This record gives sequence, C-alpha cells and structure tokens, in this order.
Amino acid sequence: MKIALGTDHAGYELKERVKRHLVGKGHEVKDFGTHSTEACDYPDFIYPAARAVGLGECDRAIVMGGSGNGETIVANKVRGVRCAVCWNKELARLSRAHNDANVISIGARTVSVELALKMVDLWLTTPFDGGRHTRRVQKIAEIDQCSLEPLPTQELSTK
Repeated sequence: MKIALGTDHAGYELKERVKRHLVGKGHEVKDFGTHSTEACDYPDFIYPAARAVGLGECDRAIVMGGSGNGETIVANKVRGVRCAVCWNKELARLSRAHNDANVISIGARTVSVELALKMVDLWLTTPFDGGRHTRRVQKIAEIDQCSLEPLPTQELSTK
C-alpha cells in the first residue's frame, strides 16, 4: 500500500517511528514532512499528504500533530478525504469499518508510540464493513461534491 505521511514539529518523532514501521512491513511511504522538530505550521504538511489521497496518488495517509485535531480539520478540507482523529484502537477500527476513513490523524502528545503503531496496523488491516454504512459514506461523498452549493430542499439521497 502507498501511504502518505504528514506532520508538524510536535509529531515529527512519531512520524519517523511510523515511517520505519510501515517500511518494515513492506509499505511504500511518501513523506510530506516536516523533517525536524523546528516549529512549523501543520497545514503546510497535512494538506499535501491529504491531497495525495484525494488525487489518488496514495492509497491512505497518516497525519500527526500535537493533538491530531487541527490535522484532522485540514485533511477533511480535501475533497475525497475522510479523516478520523483516533486515540485508541477501537476508534481506529471503527473509522475504517464504519466510515471507510482513508486518512487517520494521531496526536503525538496524546498516545504512546506503541499504541500509535498498534492503531496504525489495525487501521491498515480493517476492511470497510459496507452494508448500512455504504449509504452513509455515499452521503458524505455527496456533501463533499456540493459543500458550497445551497442546501437541497430535500434530504440527501436515500439510495
């Protein structure tokens, strides 16, 4: 699998550990930075990583920062991206199984490296459940396509 990585200074050390872990498991990694612990702005690195998923250049992305919250907000600005901030294994699993998340956001200041690696492994191997969740993910995709258009007078499709 081709996986994009992006982080700010707060997540730099975690990113490096995740990168080594992924490469060791045979994944191709595209590292969008940052490349040091020098203070920087997370949108500069998260947006390109998420965009690589939105454009289909990477299968998935893992973004990191201090809390993971700002990183999630940035990633979800990219059309086609469904990013979930996760701080335990169950959230990582559910983000794939129920939401078909293609980007995960992890707060380097909120979880241990060991837990982060377990979450990444679980997230990468958990399939989308489909079923009733397919309809919901489709509604998210519809919103993504028309997010700045006037609200429809009826509900999103019930297909």
